Amino acid sequence: MPFSPSVNRTRTWCRRLSVMTKKELIQLSRDVPILLFLIYSFTLAVYITGTGISIQLRNANFVVYDADHSFSSRDLIHRFRPPYFRLDGEILHQQEGLRLLDQGKTMMVLDIPPRFQESLATGEPTAVQIQIDTTNAPQGLSAASYAAQIVGQFGSEAAARNLRLSAESRQSLPEIRSEYRVWYNPEQKDAWFESVSHLLRMITLFAILLPAAAMVREKERGTIEQLLVSPLTPFQMMVSKVLAMTMVILASSGVAVFCVLQPIIGVPIKGSLLLFFGLTVLYVFTTAGVGLFAATIARNQAQVGLMTIMILIPMLLLSGITSPMEVMPVWVRNLTVFSPLRYFIDITFGIFFKGAGLAILWQPVLAMMFLGSVTFGLGMLRFLRQFE
Repeated sequence: MPFSPSVNRTRTWCRRLSVMTKKELIQLSRDVPILLFLIYSFTLAVYITGTGISIQLRNANFVVYDADHSFSSRDLIHRFRPPYFRLDGEILHQQEGLRLLDQGKTMMVLDIPPRFQESLATGEPTAVQIQIDTTNAPQGLSAASYAAQIVGQFGSEAAARNLRLSAESRQSLPEIRSEYRVWYNPEQKDAWFESVSHLLRMITLFAILLPAAAMVREKERGTIEQLLVSPLTPFQMMVSKVLAMTMVILASSGVAVFCVLQPIIGVPIKGSLLLFFGLTVLYVFTTAGVGLFAATIARNQAQVGLMTIMILIPMLLLSGITSPMEVMPVWVRNLTVFSPLRYFIDITFGIFFKGAGLAILWQPVLAMMFLGSVTFGLGMLRFLRQFE
């Protein structure tokens, strides 16, 4: 039974699109440098970022200058123990501690004064000095916070002993106790956050780079003129490249999730993976418009790489993935609404760690769709005008 002309045109359009998409996949498989970079970015780089880089305080080395050598001083020293601190030994002079700090050979110096135990026993005011190298600010501030808690707890116990309070009487005294509960990441494993963040960075990078590189490749090889004299329309040429690269990025994300994040790093995925991959397709397809816009300006793949970096860095800085938005100046925080990656981060972490669905994530999804539609529309308009 013959089909109507409109049905035949639709089938022909879809067949051309499928052939062009297959052609883009074949071309990408022959581009060995990009292919190797793609495989590395979604496998080994995810693993290294998650397990090799840690911002948590672990085994911070410190030395002690103990001028008292008493039971109380030894008790305080042994409270600085793993996994947070590691004792590297005792020094004989205070100046030696400063020298080790200046040379970067130790992170902290604990200075216990003479008559430390005697002062505690008689109730006299006494103090210990802690010097910390905060060249690495996050680690140094964490060490200072942990050290303050340890010394504070030691001081409270010493005061209770001086007052000769029993355990029962101490419990009857008024006390302010701080208790907190950690949701979604109770063990506070930064490997979960770092590995997923790297995955989102790579999705964004390749969503811009791959379509742009595919288009510029046509310019470099001179095949763009052959495509223009074919029955293909510029729209089919553009959509086929975006569709092929979206399929590649989606497959690479699946490898990262099922081969690295879940089995090796142990990232919990409480929400729907189907929802995550569906919104990933939407994010990649819309962000590809930025790459197409760059491809209309660049003349070779080197220029595409530089333009991708110029576009990617502001997107990362304005997304909250490198630094929390709460610490940004107000005017910078207002600019983050123009970064689609900001909303994709909220969506991904909501699905992975919180088990959120569209009923909760509809606002960032709509914002991402709006920004993506604008960028994709501008990229498509610029691309189509190039062939007028």
